[in-house]
Amino acid sequence: MSRQAAAVWDPAQYGVFGDERARPSADLVARLGDTAPARVADLGCGSGELTATLAARWPGAVIEALDSSPEMIARTREREIPGRLDFRVADVTTWLPERPVDLIVSNAVLQWIPGHAELLPRWADALTPGGRLAFQVPGNHDAPSHVILRELGRSDRWRRKLGALQRDAPVLGPAGYLDLLTRHGCAVDAWETTYTQVLHGDDPVLEWVKGTALRPVLSALDPGETDEFLGAYREALRQAYPAAPYGTVYPFRRIFVIATTP
Repeated sequence: MSRQAAAVWDPAQYGVFGDERARPSADLVARLGDTAPARVADLGCGSGELTATLAARWPGAVIEALDSSPEMIARTREREIPGRLDFRVADVTTWLPERPVDLIVSNAVLQWIPGHAELLPRWADALTPGGRLAFQVPGNHDAPSHVILRELGRSDRWRRKLGALQRDAPVLGPAGYLDLLTRHGCAVDAWETTYTQVLHGDDPVLEWVKGTALRPVLSALDPGETDEFLGAYREALRQAYPAAPYGTVYPFRRIFVIATTP
């Protein structure tokens, strides 16, 4: 996950619902098939759990993993493999490899980067011939959880502090990414999936969003304001996602792209 937004990231909170968050990444990598890359870059690696699965899948690969959050990178040290898997704090928007890589993987990063459509061709240019760029991003910005968050942030009460943080369409759709990267000369496989998840616990949708979309908001508010904001948001989420006896249904749409260079 990217840490490009001005937010303090909480690895523990992000780890809540960790299995559900990991599923799109696993599906993306599974779509790569029997490829055997020698050099891999994981851009926006978060706390490194998913990067470690790449190292296990391709034991002969050298993997460079980076994230802009010191809090997240601090959690990766036990997963480092000298000479094979290296983690570091860095900005994915300025990253360039020392030499071309065979595979770039990026999970839940691009939604944090305004203008990332200009970044993707540069990443493609960092690949070896026949190399692949594989990424996935959330496509649920029209879901009630995110619409309510934007409307609340733009309300008279919160506009001054939070209005500038609200973005209506932070990602393209599958067709948009296909068009962008095909025009750049790549062969593109783009698709979307909606995971119809059942979340458990008290106010589980709020707990889910606390790990991602709420982070910039929480970083912008002082403690008293945070309690007030979360109180209003919590009540709206309860109305939008009523609990059932078996849990709370939270549809989770994801957008996937694999672009292969000529």
